[in-house]
Amino acid sequence: MVIKNNFNNIEKIIVRMPNWMGDCVMGLPVLQDLKNCFPQSNITAMISKPLAPLLENNPYIESTYTFSRPTNRAEQKKIINDLYQNHYDLGILLPNSFSSARLFYKAKVQNRLGYKGNLRSIFLTYPVKCIDDENTHLVVTYKKILEPLGIRLSSTKPTLYISDSEKTESIQFLKNNDIDQEIILIGINPGAAFGPAKCWLPERYRQVASQLLENPKVRLLFFGDKHTTPLSSSISEKLPHSRCLDLSGKTSIRQFIALMDQCHVILTNDSGPMHVAAALQKPMVALFGSTNDVATGPYSDATVIHKHVECSPCYRKVCPIDFRCMKRIEVQEVYKALCQYINSVGVN
Repeated sequence: MVIKNNFNNIEKIIVRMPNWMGDCVMGLPVLQDLKNCFPQSNITAMISKPLAPLLENNPYIESTYTFSRPTNRAEQKKIINDLYQNHYDLGILLPNSFSSARLFYKAKVQNRLGYKGNLRSIFLTYPVKCIDDENTHLVVTYKKILEPLGIRLSSTKPTLYISDSEKTESIQFLKNNDIDQEIILIGINPGAAFGPAKCWLPERYRQVASQLLENPKVRLLFFGDKHTTPLSSSISEKLPHSRCLDLSGKTSIRQFIALMDQCHVILTNDSGPMHVAAALQKPMVALFGSTNDVATGPYSDATVIHKHVECSPCYRKVCPIDFRCMKRIEVQEVYKALCQYINSVGVN
């Protein structure tokens, strides 16, 4: 079903972005594809306030509508009224939730596109058949919502945009911490918001970090939010403080993005920061266990280590048995994979 002919005069588009950092990053190509199809339209991205910094400097949107999850009817009504007053011609729903579809319906967004399911088809003007294929990457899944508009599957990739001032500030920050251009800078993200089942063992992160630091040019940056600070601290506190900088819980999202962009290589679990690294096209080693690296792996050239044990992917937050998926990832194979990237970028 192609309905593009019904949208020759689209002026205002709103895109409801996903609620998780990684999913939000994977949804970014939708904004670019929409702008390419409707270059004269005004595109607004609707996004939760904590994730709004991901959209700063994005050239494919004119504005953002940020919101907090409503806790009562008055707050919900305000969001509905805000959207209603803007008279959107077209709404794209990337989340599959019932509430997001109902919200666009209540706000009288004229044409509403999203996947069927969760009893929400009654709220959609153009319900799209769900993709029932675990081998389809989520980036592609999001893009296929646009097919009724006549937008073919594109080659666009998730991209984050860093301003010149942000780059300058990140370089100066590193210099202030004795990290200059001659240093091999490796970013490490040992946490994951979804749960510990997605996280490689802390002691193995520490062992890899120790091996990396045998090279006197190496410096390490540990990334994470305030919830992963205890984990990052438990790893970094036993390493040479002069050569490790634990930034978990100490940066804004924009600072984190700019500093990650300064890294030569990233080591990470399956997480939001992994998708940020992919959107920055950083060399990366990504470790998978409980999740599906085909559907939600880095949408970039990266080394993915996944042992594909018999119970993986299980999508559990906590492993109920022996955590074999992560325990089978050995320190030496991770270290060797990182060294290949370090050697290839010519900073040895």
